[in-house]
Amino acid sequence: MIFVASTDSFAAQHTGSVIQTIIAAIIGHPLPPETFDPLHFVIRKLAHLTEYAILGALAFRAVRAEECGWSARWATIAIVVASLIAAGDEFHQSFVPSRTPSLVDVAIDTVGAAIAQGIIRWRVRRQPDSAHN
Repeated sequence: MIFVASTDSFAAQHTGSVIQTIIAAIIGHPLPPETFDPLHFVIRKLAHLTEYAILGALAFRAVRAEECGWSARWATIAIVVASLIAAGDEFHQSFVPSRTPSLVDVAIDTVGAAIAQGIIRWRVRRQPDSAHN
C-alpha cells in the first residue's frame, strides 16, 4: 500500500480535490486556498506519520514473533526496517514525474515508526506480567 500511495494517483494535486470535497461536505463549503493549502500539507504529513507508525508496529510484531514483551533490539530493528522502506519509497517517487522525493518525509516516516515503538512499550509496561502479549 505504501508504494501504491507514492504513485501519481496520490500526488498532492490529486488528493487536494478529494480532501477539499470531504471538508466541504462536513462544513458546508470549500475552504479558501489560503486556509486549505496549509491544512492539506499537514494532512499529507500526518498521513506519512500514521502509515509508518502502522508499519513500525507491524514490523515490531514480525520481529518479536512469538515472544512476549518489548525489547529495545526489536524496536530498533522495526524502526530501521521502516526507515529503509521509507527511503525506498522516496527513491521510487524520484521516478514519478508528479512526485518529489523528500528526506524530510523519510524523517517523518522514521518518527512515525519510533512513535509506534513508544506506544508499544507503554502498552506492554501497563499489562500484568503474565499477559505481555
